[in-house]
Amino acid sequence: MTDTPNKHKHLEFIQASINRMSGNLFLLKGWSITLIAALFALAAKDTNKAYILIAYFPLFIFWTLDGYFLSQERRFRSLYEHVRKLKEEDIDFSMDTSVFCSDARTTWMSAMGSRTLVIYYAGLAVVMAALAPFIR
Repeated sequence: MTDTPNKHKHLEFIQASINRMSGNLFLLKGWSITLIAALFALAAKDTNKAYILIAYFPLFIFWTLDGYFLSQERRFRSLYEHVRKLKEEDIDFSMDTSVFCSDARTTWMSAMGSRTLVIYYAGLAVVMAALAPFIR
């Protein structure tokens, strides 16, 4: 087996970026729940249903941001697969993911429409709509 330290180091760099994107996805979901719950608490406390409508704005913003980070994560995963197949002498330590933008799966809109994000954010919107009538 040949020694491939450059390839291993490059893959480590890419994996660190993937992990960072995954962490951002996790944090955004936590912040979305926290902010929406706070707006619902304000709506119940002040008996002002406007807060419920306002809660849909951060829902959309967090969904959009989540889609962005998921699209970036998918691009880095594509880069990882590309580098994994390279020969040691072809490793250039590039972190440029722009060559994977044309892949339909890595677009921002595709990521926003991913099964996991749609289930999470549309589900959250449904729960918000179901709870709205109980705010007095």
